[in-house]
Amino acid sequence: MEEITIRTFKAQDKEEVRTIAWQTAFVGSPGSSYFSDPEIMSDFLTRYFIDIEPQSAFVAEAENKVVGYLMGACSADAMNRAIQARIAPGLFLKALARGVFFRKKNLIFLGKIFMSFLKGEFRTPDIFKEYPAVLHINIKEGFRHLGIGARLIDAYLSYLRQKKVAGVCLATMSEDARLFFEKNGFFLIHQGRRSYFKYLLKRDLSIYIFAKKLV
Repeated sequence: MEEITIRTFKAQDKEEVRTIAWQTAFVGSPGSSYFSDPEIMSDFLTRYFIDIEPQSAFVAEAENKVVGYLMGACSADAMNRAIQARIAPGLFLKALARGVFFRKKNLIFLGKIFMSFLKGEFRTPDIFKEYPAVLHINIKEGFRHLGIGARLIDAYLSYLRQKKVAGVCLATMSEDARLFFEKNGFFLIHQGRRSYFKYLLKRDLSIYIFAKKLV
């Protein structure tokens, strides 16, 4: 296996990061199972981190190719405000122009998301005062279980400690990721359920929210 380098995100990494985001958008598998437009989904998953807070992102590189990434935000509250004011309006108009809301696959998925919202499945504890930072991590298939994720986590946590951020949190619906974060010193603070993929998986998924204190 080629040597893996962990480094800070660079502007030229953008398309490779977006591609990995799409390839892992369905609990580690491609988002094409439930959504027809990789451009819009990649925007949704990465725009804030790449365009507004790229200094908090790290990548894993092998043979000059990005094989994994960790994107973070030092303040989830600031991130959410920026998404609402600076990203969401433009993303909605872009999706409208691309016909996203007129395709059956997308309408089914968005309908399932809306039903989950009505059921209260998106309610979570307010933890951002104690754990203000967030992270989102994905590794390309073929490069998982090689210790890359742990190295990305270490780089990001070191960065947060230098900035004196009190704590960090994240959410995952992957059982493998749940075990990974427990192994890396995160503790479970909330477990819920999401039903919006049941029409594809024939079961609900658990959502796990983990956190870790840094100072």
